[in-house]
Amino acid sequence: MNCTIDYYNKNANQFIDNTSKVDFESHQNLFLKKLSEGAYILDFGCGSGRDTKAFLDKGYAVIAVDGSKELCILASQYTGIDVKQMMFQELNECEVYDGIWACASILHLSKDELLIVIAKMCEALKQDGIIYMSFKYGEFEGYRKGRYFIDMTEATFEKLIVSVTELVLEDQWISHDVRHERKSERWLNMILRKRKI
Repeated sequence: MNCTIDYYNKNANQFIDNTSKVDFESHQNLFLKKLSEGAYILDFGCGSGRDTKAFLDKGYAVIAVDGSKELCILASQYTGIDVKQMMFQELNECEVYDGIWACASILHLSKDELLIVIAKMCEALKQDGIIYMSFKYGEFEGYRKGRYFIDMTEATFEKLIVSVTELVLEDQWISHDVRHERKSERWLNMILRKRKI
């Protein structure tokens, strides 16, 4: 994970240039329609702050975190809120958020770390809360151009998530990268809900 953080620290400006203006509204709306007005959202690995700003502009309460110090500085400037520097593994909250948005973020964890972090995300959700997460589509795991990735298919994710019994897969869809130069890349998107007890 340190190599991945180093990558984002060194390439923060370029990363923001490439992602902050990408139109992600259709994905955001699929997530937001499942939340109440003004719901409390954790943007978990916020990157440029694109989605945080969109949620704030629509009246939602948002906490944004990222592991990269440089991205936190730039995202704070972009969103107007204080973006906290935090590693995914540091999440340690209980029933705080109505929704957690993890867009192309937790895909930088190893399989073992990912399972632990998803369990922590579930713990941080209120009952009946939701999580959005996305992964590059496929079965690759390892370093790709300086960053660690774990890709997912429907089958590999189903095997992974089975042990987090409180989470139910509510929606799942495959999309193409919205960046024109990466249209051939596919993504696995999903929304999971924390079961009511």
